[in-house]
Amino acid sequence: MPVETEVVRITTGCSSCKGDNTEQDEWRDWCPNATILRGRTESEVQQLLDFVDASAGKQQYEGFERKLLVRVFRLGRLLIALFLCLWEERTPVPATVFQGKEEYRRQPPKSRLLGTFFGKVRYWRTYLLQTNGRSGGYYPVDLAAGLTADGFSIGVLGRAVQLATKMSFAASVVVMKSFVGWSPSTKSIEEATLGLGRYCAEWVEQRPPPEDDGEVLIMQADSKATPTAREQELAKRRGERKPNLYPDSPRHRGRDLRRRRGKRKRRKKGDKAKNGKMATIVVMYTLRRGTDEYGYPMLRGPVNRWTYASYAPTRHALAVARREADKRGFTSDSGKQIQIITDGDEDLERSIAELFPEAEHSLDVMHATEYLWEASACVHREGSKSRRGWAEQLTDKLYGGRIHDVLEELESALNKVEVAKKRKRLRKVINYLSKRTHMMNYDELDQQDLELASRIIEGAVRYVIAQRFDEGGMRWIKDRAEALLQLRCIELNEDWETYLSFVHAKITRRQRQSRRQTRVLQDAPEPLPTYGIDK
Repeated sequence: MPVETEVVRITTGCSSCKGDNTEQDEWRDWCPNATILRGRTESEVQQLLDFVDASAGKQQYEGFERKLLVRVFRLGRLLIALFLCLWEERTPVPATVFQGKEEYRRQPPKSRLLGTFFGKVRYWRTYLLQTNGRSGGYYPVDLAAGLTADGFSIGVLGRAVQLATKMSFAASVVVMKSFVGWSPSTKSIEEATLGLGRYCAEWVEQRPPPEDDGEVLIMQADSKATPTAREQELAKRRGERKPNLYPDSPRHRGRDLRRRRGKRKRRKKGDKAKNGKMATIVVMYTLRRGTDEYGYPMLRGPVNRWTYASYAPTRHALAVARREADKRGFTSDSGKQIQIITDGDEDLERSIAELFPEAEHSLDVMHATEYLWEASACVHREGSKSRRGWAEQLTDKLYGGRIHDVLEELESALNKVEVAKKRKRLRKVINYLSKRTHMMNYDELDQQDLELASRIIEGAVRYVIAQRFDEGGMRWIKDRAEALLQLRCIELNEDWETYLSFVHAKITRRQRQSRRQTRVLQDAPEPLPTYGIDK
Protein backbone atom coordinates (compact mmCIF):
# COMPACT_ATOMS: atom_id res chain seq x y z
CA MET A 1 0.00 0.00 0.00
CA PRO A 2 1.47 3.43 -0.93
CA VAL A 3 2.28 5.61 2.03
CA GLU A 4 -0.07 8.40 1.03
CA THR A 5 -3.06 6.03 0.81
CA GLU A 6 -2.24 4.46 4.15
CA VAL A 7 -1.89 7.82 5.89
CA VAL A 8 -5.19 9.02 4.40
CA ARG A 9 -6.98 6.03 5.91
CA ILE A 10 -5.50 6.87 9.28
CA THR A 11 -6.10 10.61 9.22
CA THR A 12 -9.38 11.31 7.50
CA GLY A 13 -11.69 9.37 9.79
CA CYS A 14 -14.02 8.32 6.93
CA SER A 15 -16.53 5.52 7.37
CA SER A 16 -14.45 3.10 5.30
CA CYS A 17 -11.54 3.45 7.76
CA LYS A 18 -13.40 2.03 10.77
CA GLY A 19 -11.03 -0.01 12.88
CA ASP A 20 -7.92 1.93 11.83
CA ASN A 21 -8.85 5.29 13.26
CA THR A 22 -9.82 3.97 16.70
CA GLU A 23 -9.31 7.20 18.58
CA GLN A 24 -12.15 8.73 16.55
CA ASP A 25 -14.48 5.72 16.29
CA GLU A 26 -14.31 4.87 19.98
CA TRP A 27 -14.77 8.49 21.13
CA ARG A 28 -17.63 9.40 18.83
CA ASP A 29 -20.31 9.02 21.52
CA TRP A 30 -18.43 9.45 24.79
CA CYS A 31 -15.88 11.84 26.23
CA PRO A 32 -12.56 10.30 27.34
CA ASN A 33 -10.72 11.94 30.22
CA ALA A 34 -7.06 12.86 30.37
CA THR A 35 -6.17 9.67 32.25
CA ILE A 36 -7.56 7.48 29.47
CA LEU A 37 -5.86 9.54 26.77
CA ARG A 38 -2.56 9.58 28.64
CA GLY A 39 -2.71 5.78 28.98
CA ARG A 40 -3.51 5.38 25.29
CA THR A 41 -0.63 7.72 24.39
CA GLU A 42 1.86 5.89 26.56
CA SER A 43 0.71 2.60 25.08
CA GLU A 44 1.16 4.02 21.57
CA VAL A 45 4.68 5.22 22.41
CA GLN A 46 5.59 1.77 23.74
CA GLN A 47 4.15 0.14 20.60
CA LEU A 48 6.18 2.55 18.51
CA LEU A 49 9.39 1.58 20.32
CA ASP A 50 8.54 -2.13 19.99
CA PHE A 51 7.91 -1.63 16.28
CA VAL A 52 11.33 -0.02 15.79
CA ASP A 53 13.03 -2.81 17.78
CA ALA A 54 11.20 -5.54 15.87
CA SER A 55 11.89 -3.98 12.46
CA ALA A 56 15.64 -3.55 12.89
CA GLY A 57 17.53 -6.21 10.97
CA LYS A 58 14.35 -7.61 9.40
CA GLN A 59 12.75 -4.86 7.33
CA GLN A 60 14.24 -2.70 4.61
CA TYR A 61 14.34 1.01 5.27
CA GLU A 62 11.70 2.01 2.67
CA GLY A 63 9.03 -0.20 4.17
CA PHE A 64 10.03 0.76 7.72
CA GLU A 65 9.82 4.50 6.99
CA ARG A 66 6.39 4.15 5.36
CA LYS A 67 4.93 2.29 8.34
CA LEU A 68 6.69 4.55 10.84
CA LEU A 69 5.04 7.59 9.28
CA VAL A 70 1.60 6.11 9.88
CA ARG A 71 2.38 5.38 13.53
CA VAL A 72 3.92 8.81 14.16
CA PHE A 73 0.86 10.53 12.72
CA ARG A 74 -1.39 8.40 14.93
CA LEU A 75 0.71 9.37 17.95
CA GLY A 76 0.47 13.03 16.93
CA ARG A 77 -3.33 12.88 16.91
CA LEU A 78 -3.36 11.26 20.34
CA LEU A 79 -1.09 13.96 21.75
CA ILE A 80 -3.32 16.70 20.32
CA ALA A 81 -6.41 15.04 21.80
CA LEU A 82 -4.63 14.85 25.17
CA PHE A 83 -3.59 18.50 24.92
CA LEU A 84 -7.16 19.66 24.28
CA CYS A 85 -8.54 17.36 26.98
CA LEU A 86 -6.13 18.86 29.52
CA TRP A 87 -7.25 22.33 28.42
CA GLU A 88 -10.86 21.29 29.16
CA GLU A 89 -10.06 19.80 32.55
CA ARG A 90 -7.90 22.76 33.60
CA THR A 91 -10.57 25.29 32.59
CA PRO A 92 -13.32 24.69 35.18
CA VAL A 93 -16.69 26.13 34.21
CA PRO A 94 -19.37 26.75 36.89
CA ALA A 95 -22.98 25.75 36.28
CA THR A 96 -23.98 29.38 35.71
CA VAL A 97 -21.78 32.17 34.38
CA PHE A 98 -22.68 35.86 34.50
CA GLN A 99 -20.92 38.28 32.19
CA GLY A 100 -22.43 41.70 32.65
CA LYS A 101 -26.18 41.34 32.14
CA GLU A 102 -25.81 38.13 30.17
CA GLU A 103 -26.36 34.75 31.79
CA TYR A 104 -24.84 31.53 30.50
CA ARG A 105 -25.56 27.98 31.66
CA ARG A 106 -23.20 25.07 31.30
CA GLN A 107 -24.27 22.35 28.87
CA PRO A 108 -22.97 18.79 28.52
CA PRO A 109 -19.68 18.50 26.59
CA LYS A 110 -20.01 18.40 22.80
CA SER A 111 -17.63 16.72 20.39
CA ARG A 112 -15.94 18.26 17.41
CA LEU A 113 -13.58 17.17 14.64
CA LEU A 114 -10.55 19.40 14.22
CA GLY A 115 -8.41 19.26 11.09
CA THR A 116 -4.77 19.24 12.23
CA PHE A 117 -1.45 18.63 10.54
CA PHE A 118 -1.66 14.99 11.69
CA GLY A 119 -5.24 14.51 10.46
CA LYS A 120 -8.72 14.82 11.95
CA VAL A 121 -8.86 14.78 15.75
CA ARG A 122 -12.04 14.39 17.78
CA TYR A 123 -12.16 16.25 21.08
CA TRP A 124 -14.83 17.27 23.61
CA ARG A 125 -15.47 20.61 25.25
CA THR A 126 -18.07 22.30 27.47
CA TYR A 127 -20.64 24.60 25.91
CA LEU A 128 -22.04 27.71 27.62
CA LEU A 129 -25.57 28.54 26.40
CA GLN A 130 -26.92 32.04 26.83
CA THR A 131 -30.28 31.97 28.58
CA ASN A 132 -31.27 35.63 28.33
CA GLY A 133 -30.76 38.29 25.71
CA ARG A 134 -29.50 37.11 22.36
CA SER A 135 -29.45 33.41 21.57
CA GLY A 136 -26.31 31.32 21.21
CA GLY A 137 -23.30 30.71 23.36
CA TYR A 138 -19.64 29.82 23.19
CA TYR A 139 -17.05 27.16 24.00
CA PRO A 140 -14.64 28.48 26.67
CA VAL A 141 -11.89 26.01 25.79
CA ASP A 142 -11.99 26.84 22.07
CA LEU A 143 -11.68 30.55 22.85
CA ALA A 144 -8.91 29.98 25.40
CA ALA A 145 -6.95 27.70 23.07
CA GLY A 146 -7.35 30.08 20.11
CA LEU A 147 -9.37 27.73 17.89
CA THR A 148 -11.61 29.27 15.23
CA ALA A 149 -15.01 28.13 14.00
CA ASP A 150 -13.61 26.69 10.75
CA GLY A 151 -12.86 23.17 11.97
CA PHE A 152 -9.19 23.53 10.93
CA SER A 153 -6.14 24.62 12.86
CA ILE A 154 -4.57 27.87 11.73
CA GLY A 155 -1.39 25.91 10.96
CA VAL A 156 -3.17 23.64 8.49
CA LEU A 157 -4.91 26.54 6.75
CA GLY A 158 -1.69 28.52 6.68
CA ARG A 159 0.28 25.66 5.13
CA ALA A 160 -2.40 25.01 2.50
CA VAL A 161 -2.60 28.70 1.52
CA GLN A 162 1.19 28.94 1.45
CA LEU A 163 1.18 26.16 -1.15
CA ALA A 164 -1.57 28.00 -3.05
CA THR A 165 0.67 31.07 -3.36
CA LYS A 166 3.03 28.94 -5.45
CA MET A 167 0.67 26.71 -7.44
CA SER A 168 -2.98 26.27 -8.35
CA PHE A 169 -5.52 25.50 -5.63
CA ALA A 170 -6.10 22.01 -7.04
CA ALA A 171 -2.36 21.30 -7.14
CA SER A 172 -2.07 22.50 -3.54
CA VAL A 173 -4.52 19.79 -2.48
CA VAL A 174 -2.53 17.11 -4.30
CA VAL A 175 0.83 18.24 -2.87
CA MET A 176 -0.48 18.53 0.67
CA LYS A 177 -2.05 15.08 0.50
CA SER A 178 1.21 13.59 -0.75
CA PHE A 179 3.07 14.92 2.31
CA VAL A 180 0.63 14.78 5.22
CA GLY A 181 -1.92 12.31 3.87
CA TRP A 182 -4.91 14.66 3.77
CA SER A 183 -5.81 18.20 2.81
CA PRO A 184 -8.64 20.73 3.07
CA SER A 185 -10.74 20.82 -0.08
CA THR A 186 -10.04 23.17 -2.98
CA LYS A 187 -12.96 25.36 -1.95
CA SER A 188 -11.72 25.55 1.65
CA ILE A 189 -8.26 26.63 0.47
CA GLU A 190 -9.78 29.31 -1.77
CA GLU A 191 -11.88 30.62 1.12
CA ALA A 192 -8.89 30.47 3.47
CA THR A 193 -6.94 32.57 0.96
CA LEU A 194 -9.64 35.23 1.01
CA GLY A 195 -9.81 35.07 4.80
CA LEU A 196 -6.08 35.36 5.42
CA GLY A 197 -5.82 38.02 2.74
CA ARG A 198 -8.07 40.35 4.75
CA TYR A 199 -5.22 41.16 7.13
CA CYS A 200 -2.51 41.89 4.55
CA ALA A 201 -2.95 45.68 4.45
CA GLU A 202 -2.81 45.93 8.23
CA TRP A 203 0.21 43.66 8.36
CA VAL A 204 2.13 45.70 5.77
CA GLU A 205 1.34 48.91 7.63
CA GLN A 206 2.63 47.68 11.01
CA ARG A 207 5.49 45.54 9.63
CA PRO A 208 8.66 46.66 11.44
CA PRO A 209 11.54 48.04 9.38
CA PRO A 210 14.54 45.77 8.84
CA GLU A 211 17.60 46.09 11.04
CA ASP A 212 21.10 46.92 9.82
CA ASP A 213 19.91 48.61 6.62
CA GLY A 214 22.08 50.15 3.91
CA GLU A 215 22.77 53.81 3.20
CA VAL A 216 21.30 54.04 -0.33
CA LEU A 217 17.70 53.07 -1.12
CA ILE A 218 16.93 51.54 -4.53
CA MET A 219 13.36 51.10 -5.72
CA GLN A 220 12.22 49.51 -8.96
CA ALA A 221 8.61 49.54 -10.19
CA ASP A 222 6.74 47.99 -13.10
CA SER A 223 3.29 46.70 -14.10
CA LYS A 224 1.95 43.45 -15.50
CA ALA A 225 -1.45 42.64 -17.00
CA THR A 226 -3.07 39.35 -15.99
CA PRO A 227 -6.18 37.76 -17.54
CA THR A 228 -9.46 38.64 -15.89
CA ALA A 229 -12.96 37.26 -16.42
CA ARG A 230 -15.48 39.26 -18.42
CA GLU A 231 -19.05 39.73 -17.28
CA GLN A 232 -20.25 37.13 -19.79
CA GLU A 233 -17.87 34.55 -18.32
CA LEU A 234 -18.93 35.39 -14.78
CA ALA A 235 -22.58 35.05 -15.73
CA LYS A 236 -21.89 31.53 -17.02
CA ARG A 237 -19.99 30.62 -13.85
CA ARG A 238 -22.67 31.90 -11.54
CA GLY A 239 -25.73 30.83 -13.51
CA GLU A 240 -27.74 27.67 -12.96
CA ARG A 241 -25.90 24.61 -14.17
CA LYS A 242 -27.46 22.60 -16.96
CA PRO A 243 -28.09 18.91 -16.31
CA ASN A 244 -25.28 16.61 -17.37
CA LEU A 245 -26.76 14.37 -20.07
CA TYR A 246 -23.56 12.34 -20.51
CA PRO A 247 -22.07 11.65 -17.04
CA ASP A 248 -20.00 8.72 -18.33
CA SER A 249 -18.69 10.30 -21.54
CA PRO A 250 -16.76 13.57 -21.30
CA ARG A 251 -16.30 13.74 -25.09
CA HIS A 252 -20.07 13.70 -25.71
CA ARG A 253 -20.61 16.15 -22.84
CA GLY A 254 -18.21 18.53 -24.57
CA ARG A 255 -20.03 18.16 -27.87
CA ASP A 256 -23.33 18.86 -26.18
CA LEU A 257 -21.96 22.01 -24.53
CA ARG A 258 -20.59 23.30 -27.84
CA ARG A 259 -23.88 22.57 -29.58
CA ARG A 260 -25.88 24.47 -26.96
CA ARG A 261 -23.39 27.34 -26.88
CA GLY A 262 -23.43 27.82 -30.64
CA LYS A 263 -20.68 29.35 -32.72
CA ARG A 264 -18.34 31.74 -31.00
CA LYS A 265 -18.13 35.25 -32.33
CA ARG A 266 -14.88 35.62 -34.22
CA ARG A 267 -12.60 38.28 -32.80
CA LYS A 268 -11.66 41.20 -34.98
CA LYS A 269 -8.08 42.12 -35.69
CA GLY A 270 -6.56 43.69 -32.60
CA ASP A 271 -9.18 42.32 -30.18
CA LYS A 272 -7.69 40.76 -27.08
CA ALA A 273 -9.07 37.63 -25.44
CA LYS A 274 -6.96 38.16 -22.31
CA ASN A 275 -8.95 41.13 -20.96
CA GLY A 276 -5.85 41.98 -18.95
CA LYS A 277 -5.93 44.10 -15.79
CA MET A 278 -2.77 45.72 -14.52
CA ALA A 279 -1.03 44.82 -11.27
CA THR A 280 1.70 47.16 -10.04
CA ILE A 281 4.78 45.65 -8.42
CA VAL A 282 7.48 47.40 -6.42
CA VAL A 283 10.83 45.95 -5.30
CA MET A 284 12.77 47.91 -2.68
CA TYR A 285 16.21 47.25 -1.24
CA THR A 286 19.24 49.14 0.05
CA LEU A 287 22.95 49.22 -0.79
CA ARG A 288 25.81 49.57 1.68
CA ARG A 289 28.69 51.89 0.98
CA GLY A 290 32.11 50.32 0.86
CA THR A 291 35.25 49.99 -1.26
CA ASP A 292 36.56 47.42 -3.70
CA GLU A 293 39.94 45.66 -3.50
CA TYR A 294 41.65 48.72 -4.98
CA GLY A 295 40.10 51.17 -2.55
CA TYR A 296 37.57 52.66 -4.95
CA PRO A 297 34.07 53.40 -3.59
CA MET A 298 31.44 50.78 -4.34
CA LEU A 299 27.91 49.91 -3.23
CA ARG A 300 27.33 46.39 -1.93
CA GLY A 301 23.96 44.67 -1.94
CA PRO A 302 21.09 44.19 -2.35
CA VAL A 303 20.26 44.32 1.36
CA ASN A 304 16.84 43.66 2.94
CA ARG A 305 14.92 43.21 -0.31
CA TRP A 306 11.15 43.73 -0.02
CA THR A 307 8.47 43.10 -2.64
CA TYR A 308 4.95 44.50 -2.82
CA ALA A 309 2.31 44.11 -5.53
CA SER A 310 -1.34 45.11 -5.88
CA TYR A 311 -4.16 45.32 -8.41
CA ALA A 312 -5.13 48.69 -6.96
CA PRO A 313 -4.24 51.82 -8.99
CA THR A 314 -0.55 52.60 -9.41
CA ARG A 315 -0.56 55.39 -6.85
CA HIS A 316 -1.56 52.95 -4.11
CA ALA A 317 1.52 50.73 -4.56
CA LEU A 318 3.83 53.75 -4.64
CA ALA A 319 2.15 55.27 -1.56
CA VAL A 320 2.81 52.01 0.29
CA ALA A 321 6.41 52.17 -0.92
CA ARG A 322 6.67 55.74 0.37
CA ARG A 323 5.47 54.61 3.78
CA GLU A 324 7.96 51.74 3.77
CA ALA A 325 10.80 54.09 2.78
CA ASP A 326 9.88 56.43 5.64
CA LYS A 327 9.90 53.52 8.10
CA ARG A 328 13.39 52.59 6.92
CA GLY A 329 14.64 56.13 7.58
CA PHE A 330 14.55 57.45 4.01
CA THR A 331 12.13 60.31 4.60
CA SER A 332 11.86 63.25 2.22
CA ASP A 333 13.91 65.48 4.52
CA SER A 334 16.46 62.86 5.62
CA GLY A 335 18.99 63.80 2.94
CA LYS A 336 19.60 60.12 2.18
CA GLN A 337 20.01 58.99 -1.41
CA ILE A 338 17.08 57.30 -3.18
CA GLN A 339 17.14 55.98 -6.73
CA ILE A 340 14.03 54.76 -8.57
CA ILE A 341 14.19 52.82 -11.83
CA THR A 342 11.21 52.26 -14.16
CA ASP A 343 10.57 51.54 -17.83
CA GLY A 344 9.41 55.10 -18.48
CA ASP A 345 5.72 54.48 -17.82
CA GLU A 346 4.03 57.89 -17.56
CA ASP A 347 1.59 56.84 -14.84
CA LEU A 348 4.48 55.64 -12.69
CA GLU A 349 6.41 58.82 -13.44
CA ARG A 350 3.55 61.07 -12.26
CA SER A 351 3.13 59.21 -8.98
CA ILE A 352 6.90 59.11 -8.37
CA ALA A 353 7.21 62.87 -8.97
CA GLU A 354 4.45 63.44 -6.40
CA LEU A 355 5.46 60.94 -3.71
CA PHE A 356 9.26 60.81 -4.17
CA PRO A 357 10.22 64.34 -5.28
CA GLU A 358 13.71 63.99 -3.77
CA ALA A 359 14.50 60.69 -5.53
CA GLU A 360 16.60 60.29 -8.67
CA HIS A 361 14.29 58.70 -11.23
CA SER A 362 16.18 56.71 -13.89
CA LEU A 363 15.03 55.02 -17.08
CA ASP A 364 16.02 51.38 -17.39
CA VAL A 365 18.98 51.45 -19.78
CA MET A 366 17.83 48.23 -21.46
CA HIS A 367 14.56 49.88 -22.48
CA ALA A 368 16.45 52.81 -23.95
CA THR A 369 18.77 50.41 -25.79
CA GLU A 370 15.81 48.53 -27.26
CA TYR A 371 14.50 51.77 -28.71
CA LEU A 372 17.89 52.44 -30.31
CA TRP A 373 17.87 49.03 -31.95
CA GLU A 374 14.34 49.68 -33.20
CA ALA A 375 15.58 52.97 -34.69
CA SER A 376 18.46 51.16 -36.40
CA ALA A 377 15.96 48.86 -38.15
CA CYS A 378 14.37 51.96 -39.70
CA VAL A 379 17.70 53.20 -41.09
CA HIS A 380 19.60 50.04 -42.04
CA ARG A 381 18.69 46.68 -43.52
CA GLU A 382 17.64 43.97 -41.06
CA GLY A 383 20.57 41.71 -40.10
CA SER A 384 23.21 43.86 -41.77
CA LYS A 385 26.57 44.71 -40.19
CA SER A 386 25.86 48.39 -40.70
CA ARG A 387 22.74 48.14 -38.55
CA ARG A 388 24.64 46.43 -35.71
CA GLY A 389 27.52 48.88 -35.92
CA TRP A 390 25.23 51.94 -35.91
CA ALA A 391 23.15 50.64 -32.99
CA GLU A 392 26.26 49.81 -30.95
CA GLN A 393 27.69 53.25 -31.67
CA LEU A 394 24.53 54.91 -30.36
CA THR A 395 24.54 52.60 -27.34
CA ASP A 396 28.09 53.61 -26.44
CA LYS A 397 27.07 57.27 -26.57
CA LEU A 398 24.04 56.48 -24.41
CA TYR A 399 26.17 54.83 -21.71
CA GLY A 400 28.56 57.76 -21.93
CA GLY A 401 25.82 60.22 -21.00
CA ARG A 402 25.69 61.80 -24.48
CA ILE A 403 21.96 61.46 -24.95
CA HIS A 404 21.70 64.78 -26.82
CA ASP A 405 24.25 63.54 -29.38
CA VAL A 406 22.14 60.42 -29.79
CA LEU A 407 19.00 62.48 -30.44
CA GLU A 408 20.84 64.68 -32.97
CA GLU A 409 22.00 61.61 -34.87
CA LEU A 410 18.48 60.15 -34.85
CA GLU A 411 17.05 63.45 -36.18
CA SER A 412 19.68 63.45 -38.91
CA ALA A 413 18.79 59.87 -39.84
CA LEU A 414 15.09 60.76 -39.94
CA ASN A 415 15.72 63.29 -42.72
CA LYS A 416 17.22 60.52 -44.87
CA VAL A 417 14.43 57.96 -44.38
CA GLU A 418 11.83 58.06 -47.14
CA VAL A 419 9.48 55.16 -46.30
CA ALA A 420 6.47 56.55 -44.40
CA LYS A 421 6.10 53.61 -41.98
CA LYS A 422 9.78 53.71 -41.06
CA ARG A 423 9.65 57.48 -40.57
CA LYS A 424 6.70 57.02 -38.21
CA ARG A 425 8.53 54.38 -36.17
CA LEU A 426 11.69 56.47 -36.00
CA ARG A 427 9.74 59.55 -34.92
CA LYS A 428 8.16 57.49 -32.14
CA VAL A 429 11.63 56.53 -30.87
CA ILE A 430 12.82 60.15 -30.94
CA ASN A 431 9.76 61.38 -29.08
CA TYR A 432 10.11 58.66 -26.43
CA LEU A 433 13.77 59.41 -25.73
CA SER A 434 13.51 63.20 -25.94
CA LYS A 435 10.84 63.26 -23.19
CA ARG A 436 13.13 61.31 -20.86
CA THR A 437 16.54 62.88 -21.31
CA HIS A 438 16.56 63.87 -17.62
CA MET A 439 16.30 60.17 -16.70
CA MET A 440 19.30 58.95 -18.74
CA ASN A 441 22.44 60.30 -17.05
CA TYR A 442 24.01 56.86 -17.15
CA ASP A 443 27.59 58.11 -16.95
CA GLU A 444 26.92 59.75 -13.56
CA LEU A 445 25.03 56.70 -12.30
CA ASP A 446 27.92 54.45 -13.32
CA GLN A 447 30.44 56.65 -11.53
CA GLN A 448 28.33 56.44 -8.34
CA ASP A 449 27.97 52.65 -8.78
CA LEU A 450 24.17 53.00 -8.85
CA GLU A 451 21.75 50.84 -10.83
CA LEU A 452 21.45 51.24 -14.60
CA ALA A 453 18.96 48.46 -15.39
CA SER A 454 15.78 47.18 -13.78
CA ARG A 455 16.73 43.51 -14.02
CA ILE A 456 15.48 42.78 -10.50
CA ILE A 457 11.97 44.08 -11.18
CA GLU A 458 11.83 42.27 -14.53
CA GLY A 459 12.54 39.01 -12.76
CA ALA A 460 10.01 39.85 -10.04
CA VAL A 461 7.30 40.51 -12.64
CA ARG A 462 7.83 37.07 -14.11
CA TYR A 463 8.15 35.21 -10.82
CA VAL A 464 5.70 37.04 -8.56
CA ILE A 465 2.91 37.73 -11.06
CA ALA A 466 3.29 35.89 -14.36
CA GLN A 467 4.11 32.41 -13.01
CA ARG A 468 1.05 32.34 -10.75
CA PHE A 469 -1.50 34.62 -12.41
CA ASP A 470 -0.81 34.42 -16.15
CA GLU A 471 -0.95 30.73 -17.02
CA GLY A 472 -3.08 29.32 -19.81
CA GLY A 473 -6.81 29.10 -19.11
CA MET A 474 -6.71 31.35 -16.04
CA ARG A 475 -9.41 33.99 -15.57
CA TRP A 476 -9.25 36.05 -12.40
CA ILE A 477 -11.52 38.45 -10.56
CA LYS A 478 -9.33 41.34 -9.41
CA ASP A 479 -10.71 41.51 -5.87
CA ARG A 480 -10.17 37.79 -5.37
CA ALA A 481 -6.76 37.77 -7.03
CA GLU A 482 -5.64 40.66 -4.82
CA ALA A 483 -5.71 38.52 -1.67
CA LEU A 484 -3.59 35.80 -3.29
CA LEU A 485 -1.15 38.34 -4.74
CA GLN A 486 -0.64 40.03 -1.38
CA LEU A 487 -0.11 36.67 0.34
CA ARG A 488 2.34 35.60 -2.36
CA CYS A 489 4.41 38.71 -1.68
CA ILE A 490 4.38 38.01 2.07
CA GLU A 491 5.58 34.47 1.42
CA LEU A 492 8.33 35.64 -0.94
CA ASN A 493 9.44 38.22 1.63
CA GLU A 494 9.96 35.30 4.08
CA ASP A 495 7.39 36.76 6.48
CA TRP A 496 4.91 33.88 6.31
CA GLU A 497 5.27 32.46 9.80
CA THR A 498 5.35 35.92 11.37
CA TYR A 499 2.26 36.88 9.40
CA LEU A 500 0.34 33.77 10.54
CA SER A 501 1.21 34.56 14.14
CA PHE A 502 -0.02 38.13 13.62
CA VAL A 503 -3.34 36.92 12.14
CA HIS A 504 -3.84 34.29 14.83
CA ALA A 505 -3.17 36.77 17.64
CA LYS A 506 -5.63 39.24 16.14
CA ILE A 507 -8.36 36.62 15.73
CA THR A 508 -7.78 35.29 19.25
CA ARG A 509 -8.15 38.76 20.80
CA ARG A 510 -11.33 39.39 18.84
CA GLN A 511 -12.85 36.08 19.89
CA ARG A 512 -12.12 36.62 23.57
CA GLN A 513 -13.57 40.13 23.51
CA SER A 514 -16.77 39.12 21.71
CA ARG A 515 -17.01 35.58 23.21
CA ARG A 516 -17.84 34.38 19.72
CA GLN A 517 -15.74 32.14 17.52
CA THR A 518 -14.97 33.71 14.17
CA ARG A 519 -14.09 32.10 10.86
CA VAL A 520 -10.93 32.41 8.82
CA LEU A 521 -12.68 31.00 5.76
CA GLN A 522 -14.47 33.69 3.75
CA ASP A 523 -16.43 33.38 0.52
CA ALA A 524 -16.39 37.09 -0.39
CA PRO A 525 -13.24 39.14 -1.09
CA GLU A 526 -12.35 42.46 0.42
CA PRO A 527 -12.48 45.48 -1.91
CA LEU A 528 -9.22 46.63 -3.45
CA PRO A 529 -7.10 48.75 -1.07
CA THR A 530 -7.22 52.54 -1.45
CA TYR A 531 -4.28 53.74 0.64
CA GLY A 532 -2.77 56.85 -0.93
CA ILE A 533 -5.63 57.31 -3.38
CA ASP A 534 -7.65 60.52 -3.18
CA LYS A 535 -11.35 59.65 -3.20
